[in-house]
Amino acid sequence: MLLPLLLLLLQLLLAPGRAGPTAGARHCRLRDGWRVRNGNGSLELPAAVPGCVHGALLQRGLLQDPYYRFNDLDYRWISLENWTYSNEFKLPFDSSKWQKVNLTFEGVDTVAEIFFNNVSIGKTDNMFRRYEQCSFSWDWGPSFPTQGIWRDVHIEAFDICHLSHLTFSSVYDDTAQVWSVEIESVLDVISSKPVGGQVVVAIPKLQIQQAYSLKLQPRERVVELSVKINKNITVETWWPNGHGDQTGYNMTILFELDGGLRIEKSAKVYFRTVELVEEPIKGSPGLSFYFRINGFPIFLKGSNWIPADAFQERVTPDVLRLLLQSVVDANMNALRVWGGGIYEQDAFYELCDELGIMVWQDFMFASALYPANQAFLDSVRAEVAYQVRRLKPHPSVILWSGNNENEGLLAVNWFHVPLGDLETYIKDYVTLYAANIREVVLAGDKTRPFVPSSPSNGIETVAEGWVSRHPNSNQYGDVHFYDYDSDCWNWTVFPKARFVSEYGYQSWPSFSALEKVSEKEDWSYNSTFAYHRQHHLHGNEEMLRQAALHFRLPQGPDPVRTFRDTLFLTQVTQAQCIKTETEFYRRSRSEIVAGEGHTMGALYWQLNDIWPAPSWSSLEYGGKWKMLHYLTRHFFHPLLPVGFEDRDVIYIHGVSDLHEDRNVTLTLTVHSWRSLQPQCAQTTEPLVVKAGAATRLYSEPVARLLSRCGNCTRPGCVLSFHLSAGGEVVSPVNYHFLSSLKDAEGLLKAHITATISQRGDTFAFDLETSAVAPFVWLDVGSIPGRFSDNGFLMTEKTRTVLFHPWAPTSKSDLQQSLRVTSLTDIY
Repeated sequence: MLLPLLLLLLQLLLAPGRAGPTAGARHCRLRDGWRVRNGNGSLELPAAVPGCVHGALLQRGLLQDPYYRFNDLDYRWISLENWTYSNEFKLPFDSSKWQKVNLTFEGVDTVAEIFFNNVSIGKTDNMFRRYEQCSFSWDWGPSFPTQGIWRDVHIEAFDICHLSHLTFSSVYDDTAQVWSVEIESVLDVISSKPVGGQVVVAIPKLQIQQAYSLKLQPRERVVELSVKINKNITVETWWPNGHGDQTGYNMTILFELDGGLRIEKSAKVYFRTVELVEEPIKGSPGLSFYFRINGFPIFLKGSNWIPADAFQERVTPDVLRLLLQSVVDANMNALRVWGGGIYEQDAFYELCDELGIMVWQDFMFASALYPANQAFLDSVRAEVAYQVRRLKPHPSVILWSGNNENEGLLAVNWFHVPLGDLETYIKDYVTLYAANIREVVLAGDKTRPFVPSSPSNGIETVAEGWVSRHPNSNQYGDVHFYDYDSDCWNWTVFPKARFVSEYGYQSWPSFSALEKVSEKEDWSYNSTFAYHRQHHLHGNEEMLRQAALHFRLPQGPDPVRTFRDTLFLTQVTQAQCIKTETEFYRRSRSEIVAGEGHTMGALYWQLNDIWPAPSWSSLEYGGKWKMLHYLTRHFFHPLLPVGFEDRDVIYIHGVSDLHEDRNVTLTLTVHSWRSLQPQCAQTTEPLVVKAGAATRLYSEPVARLLSRCGNCTRPGCVLSFHLSAGGEVVSPVNYHFLSSLKDAEGLLKAHITATISQRGDTFAFDLETSAVAPFVWLDVGSIPGRFSDNGFLMTEKTRTVLFHPWAPTSKSDLQQSLRVTSLTDIY
């Protein structure tokens, strides 16, 4: 499906002038003065650029909040209309005095014909360039096929020479043990005569000031430079979050050309190496699949990124910073930019560079069959070349991936292609992703690995002709895994794969998020609104079915209270499911069992939301942390004790992302649900947690452990454990439930009070509980911010939690908004 035709009409009011070259360049951004009208002209109004039609209508009060109730249905007429954007403007310079004038559209959504002074000058059919995108809805998002000018428009005038683009990458020569910066510039020589001059590259902190002479012939010319760094100068490398600093160096590239023309570009250059290691593993068939950054094996801890809003003009750098800061605050180091969304704006990648977030970058092809005719291939090649050139300088981008799930879906014939035609579709697949996208990537960037799809079997997929028989294999490449029917507390249902790049469970957002987009009649789990908001088939039922395995479902006389409690329980269930699954992947990094294991990545689906609705996210629309995100902060901690049972034996592994071994002691505490006083506690002799490994620290039959702890029973007690070094706790306090909490014996209704005080820019919540309380949840409604911890098991009488506000607030506002819930409150 293509978006309706969009026409762009530009009228330039020209002033007569004498032609003649003038050194330099002029730039004019066309953001103001735009208007948009519908097909029959009955509606015309001002329009923001960058922006879209929905935004223009919303700005004029002609729409409600598009995310409110059923407006995604009510506003479908917008996408079925043809719309025309127009602008009439005067240039702040005399265009006739310049040798070349470019009109540049950074992004048009999507099918358009562009007229300039009533002359057709071009057509578009690819918003970056491609057809399928998440605007047409997904199982976590609404259908808002937007139209408009979603990126900047500008006019540039040039004489002599124009720098069309500039890109660069850092390269390490293992043999010579020296770094270099490889720079590629494309210059459009407008002059009819050769243009001479020089280019000067400066990186002051690395004592680089190098000049290169140039002689540019007319027309487009490529200038490639290799700037070597003196091996006697220390170059600090860029590291992922949790592994080191994100050091970068200021670099300037100055072209000084004939006619007094100076073109200067500034950029930040980073130095790091990335390898995707696919090699045999002792004791296992298949191959490894993990990343080495600067020579060190890194376990990728993170999630999958989707567009932050259906209306991209709302996604400001501040919005991105809030979301990405929440990534590093939860001890993540990686995000997969999913292939059904968008290539993110420059600010996204700049923030990932700054914060140390590795990016697995999909190309924008997802869960669909795509054509392989020449026109489409040409469009895709231009798209890929542009995106590779744009993103190559970012150290955060560590992998190019051809598509989302297309290899796997083709392998199982998910598209129900007639068997006689299947070979043709496979051939088209190979043509698009291997012969075209891969070819363009390798030509433009040799510093990063490329995989054809996700999931895929890596080089095994290549050996099998680009479509593997089993592309979701546990013994090669990466895996996507979803199972909503099995018990998520049972770790044996999860794949012991090399790398898990998608997995997840759904939950609902907070009541405060839904309250803004609904009415009281909607506040029921079985309301029309609740089912309309759920885009995953049987999703609402699956959440309750999973919750009912271990918890009692909320039931009460107050339907609104029951609705709120059910929302809370879906978050508890999601958080506990993904905690169990992720801890399984983390402890599988150092072992091979029945030929499987050596897991080196866990990217759960999904990080963020595009609107307020049930989804797999850990961050609500707007950035509020769900319970999952708080638990993520613990289960992705760089030093973590993980507890699990196998055949009635409790095991505790120490999982480390550190670069050196760590001497620790393990403290294991057994609590009765009936009492805040521990039943028993034990601390081990000093143990060693190996660097970058999962180390077994403790094992004991559960029956023996409980018998020496006051004859505790499984339903009556819970285990907690943590690591210490030098008398200080150096890991999160983790826990292990010995039975389903719906079967817990002695679990009392906890009365929890909170005293709030201000401490500088933060607020302290001093909590006191009357009983052991599982999943204590502090909620301050719509006040933006996050707690230092939340959704925790409270086994001590008092505890202090900090609240970090994201906007000015007060103690009184927090007191009025605070709602404290624990598990027994919903029964």
